[in-house]
Amino acid sequence: MGRFHRHDDGTEHSHSHDADEGGAEHSHDDHTHSHHEPHEHPHDDDTGSTHDTDHLGDHSGYETGTERIQVLERIFDENDAAAARNLALFDAAGVVAVNLMSSPGSGKTSVLGRTLDQLQGVVRCGVIEGDIETSIDADRLRGYGAQISLLNTGNGFGGECHLDAPMVARAITGLNLDDLDLVLVENVGNLVCPAEFDVGAHRKAMVYSVTEGEDKPLKYPVMFRSVDVVIVNKIDLLPYLDFDLALFESNLRLINPTATVIHTSAKTGEGITEWVDWLIAGVALPAAAAAAGTGREWQ
Repeated sequence: MGRFHRHDDGTEHSHSHDADEGGAEHSHDDHTHSHHEPHEHPHDDDTGSTHDTDHLGDHSGYETGTERIQVLERIFDENDAAAARNLALFDAAGVVAVNLMSSPGSGKTSVLGRTLDQLQGVVRCGVIEGDIETSIDADRLRGYGAQISLLNTGNGFGGECHLDAPMVARAITGLNLDDLDLVLVENVGNLVCPAEFDVGAHRKAMVYSVTEGEDKPLKYPVMFRSVDVVIVNKIDLLPYLDFDLALFESNLRLINPTATVIHTSAKTGEGITEWVDWLIAGVALPAAAAAAGTGREWQ
C-alpha cells in the first residue's frame, strides 16, 4: 500500500508499496483512498526531463528510472475532514483532546500511567490507545479510573505506523464523551508519521527519552515543530549517560522556540505533577472561555 508524507511547506509525496500497476483504489473499512495514476513527462534528451527534478535525488537504482508519478489530488483531504469532525465531537461534549506522541521505548505509556493516577478524582479521563498489535499498553492503563478505547492499526487498517483521523473516529465510538473532560490519544510509537496526520486533537505533546540523544530535533524536525509540549523523560538516567540536556534543549529551540519543556522520570514520578498541571490548565479552559465568550488558548 502507499505511504504518504506531508512536508513543513504543505507539499506532499507518496511512497508506493505493493501497489497494483497503474494505481488502484484500496478500501479500508468504510472509507476509500484513491491512489494516483502514472503519466509520462516528455524528455528533452535521453538523460533529462523537461521538469527540474534535481531536488528529487538520484533514483537510478529503481526500475522506474527517471519516470515520475504525481499525486493528482490532496491525499490528506479525507483525513483533514475527518479530523475536523472529531474536533467538533470533542468540542460539543466539552472535552479537551491531546495527541501524545513519541518514539518506541520513550516511556510514553509509563508517563501516561503516572498521569492517570494523579488525575483520578480530579479530571474525568479517556484514553485512545493506539498500537499496531496487542492490548499490552491498554491493559497496563486499566485500573486508573479512565475509559480506555483500544485501536490496533493491524486490525483492518493495514498495520499503519501512526493513527490518523478516521482511526481515531472509530476509537471515539468506544468512549462516552459526555462523561469525560479529557481524552489522551496515545499514538503509535514513531517520530515521523504521527506528526503528519491531524487526528482532531486540540493540542499535541510528545515524550522524549534522554536515551535518544541530543540530535533528534534536528533529524526529525516535523515532529518537534508540531508539538506544544515536550516531556523529557528518564531523567533519572542522566548520571549514567553522556546525554547533554542543554544541547538537546538548544537544538529543540532551533526547531520549536515556544514549546513547553517538562523534565520527568516515569520511574520516580519526578516532574509528573508539572505535566499534570499543564493538562489540568487546558481542561479548565473550555468553561472559562465559554464564560468569557472567547476561544481556547493554551498557555
